[in-house]
Amino acid sequence: MCGICGIAKVGNKESIHPPLISSMCQTIIHRGPDDEGIYIDKNIALGSRRLSIIDLDTGHQPISNENGSVWVVCNGEIYNFPALKEELISRGHNFSTKTDTETIVHGYEEWGEDFIKKLRGMYAFALWDAAQHKLLLVRDRIGIKPLYYTILEDSTLVFGSELKAVLTHPGVKRSIEPQALDFFLTLEYIPAPYSIFKNIFKLPAACSLIYKDGKMRVKKYWELESGKSIHKSYTKQTLNSLMDELYNLLKESVKMRLISDVPLGAFLSGGIDSSSIVGLMRELGASPLKTFSIGFEDSTYNELDSARRIAKKFHTDHEEFIIQPQALELTEKLIHHLDEPFGDFSIFPTYLVSKMARSRVTVILSGDGGDEIFSGYEHYQAQRLSAFPLIPFLQKPLSSIVKKFPPSPKKKGLWNKLRRFGQGLEFSPELRHFRWMMFLTAENRKLMYTKDLTHELGGIKQLNKIEPFQEIFLNMDRFDAKTAELYLDLKTYLVDNILVKVDRMSMAQSLETRVPLLDHKIVEFIFKLPGDLKLKGMTTKWIFKKTMERLLPRKNIFRSKEGFSIPMKHWLRKELKELMLDYLSQERIQNEGLFNFDLIKKMIDLHLQGRENFSHQLWALLVFEIWKEQYL
Repeated sequence: MCGICGIAKVGNKESIHPPLISSMCQTIIHRGPDDEGIYIDKNIALGSRRLSIIDLDTGHQPISNENGSVWVVCNGEIYNFPALKEELISRGHNFSTKTDTETIVHGYEEWGEDFIKKLRGMYAFALWDAAQHKLLLVRDRIGIKPLYYTILEDSTLVFGSELKAVLTHPGVKRSIEPQALDFFLTLEYIPAPYSIFKNIFKLPAACSLIYKDGKMRVKKYWELESGKSIHKSYTKQTLNSLMDELYNLLKESVKMRLISDVPLGAFLSGGIDSSSIVGLMRELGASPLKTFSIGFEDSTYNELDSARRIAKKFHTDHEEFIIQPQALELTEKLIHHLDEPFGDFSIFPTYLVSKMARSRVTVILSGDGGDEIFSGYEHYQAQRLSAFPLIPFLQKPLSSIVKKFPPSPKKKGLWNKLRRFGQGLEFSPELRHFRWMMFLTAENRKLMYTKDLTHELGGIKQLNKIEPFQEIFLNMDRFDAKTAELYLDLKTYLVDNILVKVDRMSMAQSLETRVPLLDHKIVEFIFKLPGDLKLKGMTTKWIFKKTMERLLPRKNIFRSKEGFSIPMKHWLRKELKELMLDYLSQERIQNEGLFNFDLIKKMIDLHLQGRENFSHQLWALLVFEIWKEQYL
């Protein structure tokens, strides 16, 4: 695991100064505290900060081929590297290290750009072909590892694992991209290819970027196949066969992610995703098996009992951490690590459980991705309910009732779910389940944004009419209705929210996080199955749950969905109140000229009075204001 960065130029311009690439490396030292490596030659500079996981002695990056004509820096892991290495050696290639990264160099020599399709892992890498004066940037199929880039006015390409590295280059300008800001306030994250800065982009998942002679092109190298042709009727024998195949794929994926020359463990929430990972690790003989859980003093947010049950069953070396309100002191630190505005509350527990784990291990296995590929969220259930014939007639009365009564102070409860369902119905049905994942209606955006910001946006538009969502919504037609919902989350929420959170918060602690459920072989298998095997009736993750009955207690498999969240609505009324009132003051908001203060003031008042829960909207605004102060 590493952080990477680099610069590529064209023509006979000044050579790249080593102190510049070294400064870029220093901004991502938390991603790789063990070693720094730099390669500079004429118009190319590659930098790497290394977190030593595999081949601790000779795995130094950048790595080249035998004659130094091909160089690579890589962030991530190639899990199938032993098989690839064996094949490449049989074809005459000589390896000088035992690291997985070297297979990239020789794979490119042997198969050209098509070698990407042979890789199985999480990665973002930069490969320089000196003979062709070509730079190749590649991001893994699911988008587990990040990569940012920009093209400067003189056609220089600058890239890095994090925005910090890119922003270090003196030629990079800092100016807010209004469309990215609109996405953030609506969704709490910024989807690729956008970043919060104009002209700085995220390389999308499953894409490569080719830069040569000052010109670049981005192309997709992987896409999920349509599953519409799969039969929907299954016998008991066929279902058992499918569950056997799924179990074997899961076990294989976990096994591949146990390769490490340093201690490893697992996050354990007690839900089916993390519990399955822990159970399979034990079945595969992982020892010692260290597990880490996090809880809260607020009992409605605590799920430690479920984690303890799994830890006891599989005899793990288990540790827990209880989040105190003092964790709010982390707010500005975590926003700095994120580089751009990001509104998911769960950055706090993710960071703290990563900190706890890093004191014991260097590599962690996590259950992230299970909800998006197996259909685990309540918004999939809401989308199904919304299709019932009576719902359109109930929409107006339900919305009216919802607005009259305040939310329950508890996290869970039928009334809070009913309120959220009614709020989601206020959005257009064209948005599909995104109706329950958006935090500002078009009307609220019109009221909140100033005329100048609305003008820069070209008006307030519906999400599915804007790229990259427009193309994604069109591609959903290749799947049955339920699987299409998963495809939407896989291409947006998973890659640009969940995986961003996990990557930034764990790497802030120099902890490598591996996500076995997102092995692309598992994803391909699941997406070829009909949606009824994933969301069966109102049962989420049906085939996954039935498959894991052979390993886990039913109490953990069929427990209600908890979510890895925090009591932010309470924190904003108490511990975060003064910070919120300071950053969202009338003077500050009016001076920056982006938002109309009246709507913000109304949300603050209603939230503090307990008459509404505007925690998502207010936290997003607070994050943006703190971020703006740090980065602009």
